Amino acid sequence: MPTPQRDESTKVSDLKQLIADFVAERDWSQYHSPKNVAMALAVETAELMEHFQWMDINESRLVAADEQKLAAVGEELVDVIGYAMAMANELGIDISSTMHAKMIKNAEKYPAEKFRGRLSASDG
Repeated sequence: MPTPQRDESTKVSDLKQLIADFVAERDWSQYHSPKNVAMALAVETAELMEHFQWMDINESRLVAADEQKLAAVGEELVDVIGYAMAMANELGIDISSTMHAKMIKNAEKYPAEKFRGRLSASDG
């Protein structure tokens, strides 16, 4: 039995390759246009959101304590991440460098000293 992969030991490039291999083995590249992948990503995101529909904030946090619910949410989250990886593959986006660059922009736009504990600059 193969050793389970963990976040701490898996590279982003390995996950992108996992998705690329899955798509290639099924000859699905012909369907994976950026438009189609974006639409699939939106559908999977809606399926993830459905697990939290009608819950209040505290109830949504309790999902982590329910093994069955957590597994179902995890599967939907992985579908979302998988399509995001497929989009990155399709467009040649380096996720790591793009994520780091975006977080620098976010830090500039939302400085911690101004936004700590607030949703916007006008809160509080």
